Amino acid sequence: MKISLIAAVADNGVIGKDNDLVWSLPDDMSFFKASTRGRYVIMGRRNYESIPHKYRPLPGRPNIVLSRNADYDASPADLVTSLEEAIEIARKAGETECFIIGGGQVYKMALDAGVIDTMFISHVHGEPEGDAFFPEFDPSEWTMNVIDDHPSDERHAFSFTICQYDRK
Repeated sequence: MKISLIAAVADNGVIGKDNDLVWSLPDDMSFFKASTRGRYVIMGRRNYESIPHKYRPLPGRPNIVLSRNADYDASPADLVTSLEEAIEIARKAGETECFIIGGGQVYKMALDAGVIDTMFISHVHGEPEGDAFFPEFDPSEWTMNVIDDHPSDERHAFSFTICQYDRK
């Protein structure tokens, strides 16, 4: 099973603030939805809680929430206490690709564990204030290809570049 990571990351590494997004990028959100639809998505508890109730769990995809608290009520999403357990649920379900969708701690955990095969990173060209950051990674371990270069416009305050990173 392929394990992918998907994130939108500002030039200064910011991915969020106060448990929320720091931008509205509808076309990037459409890319996220199209990429993850029908796939298992693995996220941390705080990331899960940041999803508005009407979209929780994320529709059209099995949701797995990672929390240290085994008593946390993530229903109707699956709750796990380890990244390995989350990946195993997707693998046992016959999934061909699952997605790590955040937040910062879960991204770091997955990268440190070396389980990520592909990263889809939307590089948001701006430096908003934030309190959640994407972890640093060694670009020499990845082959990068640009998927889309999106200008800022009336619907997108920031320009962004969607890149695919495949582990070498």
